[in-house]
Amino acid sequence: MASDTTTPGDPALDAEAPRMSHRKVLEALSGLLLGMFVSILAATVVSTSLPVIIHDIGGDQAAFTWVVTATLLTTAISTPIWGKLADLFNRKLLIQLALIIFVLATAAAGFSQDPGTLIAFRAVQGIGAGGLAALSQVIMADIISPRERGRYMGLFGAVMALGTIGGPLLGGFITDGIGWRWNFYVAIPFAIAALIILQITLNIEKRPKKKARIDYFGIVLLATSVSLLLIWITNAGKSYDWWSLETVLMAGGALLAAIVFVIVELRSREPLVPLSMFRNRTYTLAVIASIATGISMFGTSVFLSQYMQMARGATPTEAGLLTLPMIAGLLIASIVVGQLISRFGHWKPYLIVGGVLLIAGSFLLSTLHYDTNFVLVSLYMFLLGAGVGMTMQNLVLIVQNTANPAEMGVASSGVAFFRSLGGTVGVSVMGAALATSVTDLFASSKEALTTAIVNLGADGAAVAEQLQSGTLPQVSTLPTAVRVIVEDIYAQGIAHSFLIAVPIAVISLIAIVFLPNKPLTRMTTSERLAAGEADLATVSTAEGMAALDATGTIRTQADAATTGSAAHEGPGRR
Repeated sequence: MASDTTTPGDPALDAEAPRMSHRKVLEALSGLLLGMFVSILAATVVSTSLPVIIHDIGGDQAAFTWVVTATLLTTAISTPIWGKLADLFNRKLLIQLALIIFVLATAAAGFSQDPGTLIAFRAVQGIGAGGLAALSQVIMADIISPRERGRYMGLFGAVMALGTIGGPLLGGFITDGIGWRWNFYVAIPFAIAALIILQITLNIEKRPKKKARIDYFGIVLLATSVSLLLIWITNAGKSYDWWSLETVLMAGGALLAAIVFVIVELRSREPLVPLSMFRNRTYTLAVIASIATGISMFGTSVFLSQYMQMARGATPTEAGLLTLPMIAGLLIASIVVGQLISRFGHWKPYLIVGGVLLIAGSFLLSTLHYDTNFVLVSLYMFLLGAGVGMTMQNLVLIVQNTANPAEMGVASSGVAFFRSLGGTVGVSVMGAALATSVTDLFASSKEALTTAIVNLGADGAAVAEQLQSGTLPQVSTLPTAVRVIVEDIYAQGIAHSFLIAVPIAVISLIAIVFLPNKPLTRMTTSERLAAGEADLATVSTAEGMAALDATGTIRTQADAATTGSAAHEGPGRR
């Protein structure tokens, strides 16, 4: 058995040391961080202005939901595609391409004159966002080991803070000042800078050349299944009954496409989503937990901004300020927990606490009213944000810790895919529930609204026309008597939609509890690939080197049994 102590030059020490110096890692991360900032800024800068945008281009609640859902849908569908491409092609070139697609589509959305055009450009934007989400995680695993990731969480936290806090505030200021269309152009100079810095600083090991096989049939089936499901959820109960021929065709078509997709993936030589990864317990449970995280992260962030403007009469700038507690909870939790994990190596307790906070935050937000004290609203948002911060990145981290390094792209993107898919379905379901609730509440409040409008005299006609037009009302401009009723209606509807996230969060906590508590490796993906022939990819470096030093080129039965047992958890192991 090898000694626990090592000296400079020892193989164990060399294998455990980072291949890149701290300075080189920071240089490599600079362009990646700026690219992440661009994607966060472009996404958040329009979040507070969406109610104004939808009102100005004549959209209703369904259009509001689809503007968000279109991006999430294409993000979810494209994420595993980008992940698969990352295992086949140059990752540096791919992330630059994703950044170009994302920013050009974002800028084009600024020229939209109607909801359909805006939704279309937002869908293209999601393709680039899927690439940025998947490739940033894969490249990080190339240059930083899971155990050392916490050292750099402060940088990621700072970028997230600048984007998630500055984006909504900047978007509100631009909307209230020079017009919402400029929100879509603000990320362009940052994107140009990110492309240049990525080209100069990001130097990662080239992938070995091999023949690429893209699962085009699987892509079509996945897109068909998810799209049919979302279209059905959005329109059911409004354009047609929940139990109707349209429901049978759409829901049945989505189910059939999903079944055929599974069959195709099982038979494909290069599957889009390798189903063999689900044999790994860590991967499967992390995917289940990620779905709830996606619903909490995307669903609540979308409808919290709407709550501030539709139920509290806030302007876009004020809405950005009022949602800061959730962002603060997310950033503080992710940075602090990242540092603790890196220092002590324990990750599971923080994930469990995060799962509990997701449940608490979702439930408490479902109790909101139009006049709920802002101190309580802030507390509820902070709890939910902390839950997301403790779970979101760490679920990807533990999957990368056990994934086969040759499948790091599809493993990392798989978790991001299901998180985006959960967010997509969650936003659609919550949006559909909100639209139904608002319609019913307007009907039940018809008498009170009529009285309030009549009392306005000559000004009542314009107010009545706005409420009957089907578009989202601009609540902050309504007369006080009418505004209170409308705010109450939207507060009840949004609170009801938050309740949908609670049972999913409970399932997420159960999945987290049963996650195998495996220690984090100190090896990067590149090091694990290099050590693969020595079977060091799924054991600690010290143990692997000790085994090699002790036995040389001859392996005993005891050594083989020990190594085989340690490697059993890794996905894709033969």
